Amino acid sequence: MKPAYTGPNLIIVRFGGGVRRVESIDPDHTYAPYFRNELTKRGALFTNMEISQSEGVTTSHGGGTLYILTGRYDEYKDVGNKFLGQRFEARVPTVFEYLRKHYDVPEHETLIINGEDRTDEEFYTFSNHHLFGVNYRSNVLSLYRYKTYLLRQQLQVGALTDAEREAKSAELKQMEAIDYRMAGNDRQSPRIQEFWAHWRGLYGDSGFKNSRGDRLLTDLVLDAMRLLRPKLMMINFNDPDYVHWGNPSHYTEGIRIIDEGIRRLVDAVDADEAYRDRTVFAIVPDCGRDTNPYMAVEFQHHFGSKSSREIFAFLMGPGIAKGVVVDRKVDQIAVARTVGRLMGFEAQFFESDVLEEAFA
Repeated sequence: MKPAYTGPNLIIVRFGGGVRRVESIDPDHTYAPYFRNELTKRGALFTNMEISQSEGVTTSHGGGTLYILTGRYDEYKDVGNKFLGQRFEARVPTVFEYLRKHYDVPEHETLIINGEDRTDEEFYTFSNHHLFGVNYRSNVLSLYRYKTYLLRQQLQVGALTDAEREAKSAELKQMEAIDYRMAGNDRQSPRIQEFWAHWRGLYGDSGFKNSRGDRLLTDLVLDAMRLLRPKLMMINFNDPDYVHWGNPSHYTEGIRIIDEGIRRLVDAVDADEAYRDRTVFAIVPDCGRDTNPYMAVEFQHHFGSKSSREIFAFLMGPGIAKGVVVDRKVDQIAVARTVGRLMGFEAQFFESDVLEEAFA
C-alpha cells in the first residue's frame, strides 16, 4: 500500500505563451510589476535559466511544457505529423506520474489547468513509459473538458428536439475525436464531474458568463482549490501568445493578465488554512521570444534564437530561501528535479541538477 502524501502542495505556473526576460523580470521594463517587484522578495529568482541548444530541442509551447513536466529534453514531433502541431507524447514520466506512483494521491488532486486555444496540451497528462502511463495520469480542467461534459449532460437529461439531439451528438463526436489518446472514451472522475456540475451552476450553458483566456484559468484554479484540494497543479497561462495577431499590446497585456492571475493565486493561498504555509510556487516560462529589430513586432515569434531560449524561474514557499537572486546559468529541466526534491520523489529519468540555491 502506498503511503499518504503529507508534503507541501505545489503549484507550477507556466508563465506562458513565450515571454522575454525584458518584459517580465527586468525591473525597469516589466509588465508584471506585482510578480517582479513584490513577489520575488518572498522567494528565489533564477534570472539566467535557459533552454538547451542541443539538436532537436525546440522553443515551442508544447515542448517547453513537457521539458518542465518531465525534467528531460527530448525531440518531440506531432503524432499526426501535422504542420506546427504539438500533439506530443512524453517518453518518460511526468511529475504527476511520479507523485501518484510514490504516494496515495487520487487523480483529481493532480491537475493541469489548460487554455481553450491549445487543446493539443490537454493530453500531456501521462507518458508512454511502460512503468507509469495512464494509471498515474493527472486530470485536466479546461473549457474543452467542460464543453464535453456539458454535451454529455444535455444529451442524457436534456429535453431536446430530434434536430437538437442530432446536432449535439455530432458536436460531441467531434469533440471526442480530439482526444486521440483515449479515443474519446475518457471519462473524468466523479469528483471532477461534481466540479463541472458546480461550474455549470455558476456559469450555465451559454459560455457567455464565464471569463476567457488566462483569466478563465485563474478562475478554474481558485474553484479547484476550494472544491478539489489538489496537491500538484500546473497552470498553462498563454495569453502573451496572442501577439501572433500582430499587435504588440496583445503580448504586453497578456503579461499583465498573468501578473494579475499570480496575485490572485497567491492571495488565495495566503487566505486558505489548508494551503497557507504549505504551498510552494514554481513559476517558469515555456519559452522566450525572438528579438528581431527588423520585424514590425520584434518579439512576435520564437524560432530558436538566443533570446527565445533565455527564460527565468522563481520558487516561493516553505523551505525556499527568501529574497535570493541567482545569476548562474541553470536549465529549464531543473524545475522537475526540484519539484521532486520538494515533494519527496526521485527518478532516474531526470537529467538535470536540483536548483540548490532555492533551498533555505
